[in-house]
Amino acid sequence: MSVAYDVLRLPRLSRPVRAVLLILLGLFLLPYALTPLYAVMEPVSTVMIWRRIAGEPVVRTYVPLSRISPSLQLAVIIAEDGRFCEHHGVDFQGLQAALDDADNLEDMRGGSTITQQVAKNLFLWNSRSYVRKALEFPLALWVDLVLSKRRILEIYLNIAEFGPEGQFGAEAGAEYAFHRPARDLSRYQAALLASVLPNPHDRNARRPGPGLRRLAGLYEARSGRSPQAAACLRGR
Repeated sequence: MSVAYDVLRLPRLSRPVRAVLLILLGLFLLPYALTPLYAVMEPVSTVMIWRRIAGEPVVRTYVPLSRISPSLQLAVIIAEDGRFCEHHGVDFQGLQAALDDADNLEDMRGGSTITQQVAKNLFLWNSRSYVRKALEFPLALWVDLVLSKRRILEIYLNIAEFGPEGQFGAEAGAEYAFHRPARDLSRYQAALLASVLPNPHDRNARRPGPGLRRLAGLYEARSGRSPQAAACLRGR
């Protein structure tokens, strides 16, 4: 009996190994602990943090959702996550469609919700990998559970990169592109600013090319046809 017990007993871990495992566990759980605090705090993204560490410019003025044009709110939902008000952090319907169109994870385009992008931008890294997606999915579900839709979109619109020179958030993006605050954007300007996502280094709302203008026109038209896409933002 004692021999069988010794065989089945798990080996004792050394103190260094246990310390490493505890550190990894702490890092894994930290985003889940921080998320409720972001109901009231003004978070920064990992990209913003690394830019500051590297000495690169970061321009951001945090503004509440009430000071961001409803046209921009709707245009970003149309551009980035049309089912934002319908899913619970992960759009499995959109994800399946994106997987069907891709040969592998590296080729996959679309399917990433605004909530997933918030989770990634706040806590994870940008490169595509199975590990990041495995961490991102449950974290996005947790973010959607803990935070309201209005708060999730507010955070996204304050941490997304909207300009090529370190302009983060809708306010800095609007000032850079149009020299006006985010609350005063017209429908077309809002659609144009939404069109620079997710890569404002290749797409510049201040100097839009024909392709970007066509995309903005498409988002503006879709916003006019689908105001219900932002229905969950009404009220408080």
